[in-house]
Amino acid sequence: MILIVSAMHPADHLRGTKSNKLKGRKIVLGVTGSIAAVECVKLCRELIRHGAEIHAVMSKDAQTIIHPYSLEFATGNPVTTEIDGRVQHVSLCGDVPDKADLLLIAPATANTISKMACAIDDTPVTTMATTAIGTGIPVIVVPAMHYSMIAHKIVAENIQKLRRIGVTVLEPRIEEAKAKMPSIDYIITAVMAAIGKRDLVKRKVVVIAGSTEEPVDDIRVITNRSSGETGVELARAAQERGAEVELWMGRCETQLPDHLKVIRYSSFSDLAKMVKGKRFDIILFPAAVSDFSPRKSSGKISSDKGSLTVTMTRNPKLINHIKARVVVGFKAQARVTDEALVEEATALCKRSNSTFVVANKIEEVSKGKTRVLLVDRNGSSEELEGTKAEVADHIIGKVARMMG
Repeated sequence: MILIVSAMHPADHLRGTKSNKLKGRKIVLGVTGSIAAVECVKLCRELIRHGAEIHAVMSKDAQTIIHPYSLEFATGNPVTTEIDGRVQHVSLCGDVPDKADLLLIAPATANTISKMACAIDDTPVTTMATTAIGTGIPVIVVPAMHYSMIAHKIVAENIQKLRRIGVTVLEPRIEEAKAKMPSIDYIITAVMAAIGKRDLVKRKVVVIAGSTEEPVDDIRVITNRSSGETGVELARAAQERGAEVELWMGRCETQLPDHLKVIRYSSFSDLAKMVKGKRFDIILFPAAVSDFSPRKSSGKISSDKGSLTVTMTRNPKLINHIKARVVVGFKAQARVTDEALVEEATALCKRSNSTFVVANKIEEVSKGKTRVLLVDRNGSSEELEGTKAEVADHIIGKVARMMG
């Protein structure tokens, strides 16, 4: 008896290690002749970590920057460097049963963008683009070039032409006189929004996160503990499902992704003005909003005083005045039983007319991880524990199901 053992490719060991949000999705990655092509190995690996199957296609100029072997190693699949008798553009992007779910061109040069806009296909990448657009496969283009090139009026017109026919063109990072490829995190989120669950497409989601800062004088503030991490993960999860997302962020201790639309606020008063008179599809409110605001002193209170009395006035509960189809409230407590936490969350749910409330204990929250209870107005609860990204995705999934 002969036992044949097929060894796994190193890429297969990574598949789905971060999530299965792209499981079963086939992505064609078109690589063109920008120096940003050196980032493609990292990009491939990150897509694979979310479950995707990647097939790389390279222009001749791209091969002078990164060798096809590198992308074969990164993807675990043969790399297309020319269209031959296998008609790869048809087998990958044609109207066939096993066609790709997405064509991602990253990086995309000015030359490639302009050829795509004019339906010129004289490289393997542009041939894939013409075929994918004709078939109706989603296409994402990630520009990377010198700023003077993307500022060229004809290049800018060609980008708009692609957008008009349904191609998604991501915004580059403009710095050091260059239009640089945006972060891999940005690209991954755009991919998920294009071919993920897409159950929040055309829904407008507002996430209010971080903490307020209430001024005591012109120097000092009173604030609450909040890293802002949960708010970022909720906004990211909603955007991955195709929603139009705004993240309203107060004081925070976490990095804000460049692909999110972020509107900053500082005090309770700022936030009250932002909310007033507005209606939303979906609003999630994990912000640590101050229940009390001090009477502000002008200038700086002298530090020579032996003691200081600060007069605080009660703020109204903003969540009670929010109008939306789905309102998700948040309740944080410290050192209470689960039963007491559920009781408080149920009361908040009824008082604020929230759809449900996410309740947690501060001692069960750490960097990147949390344990929460999802509580409805009937007092029923569901426990979630894991990374903040996993918990946020579950919460957004529940919201999506409620939106129908």
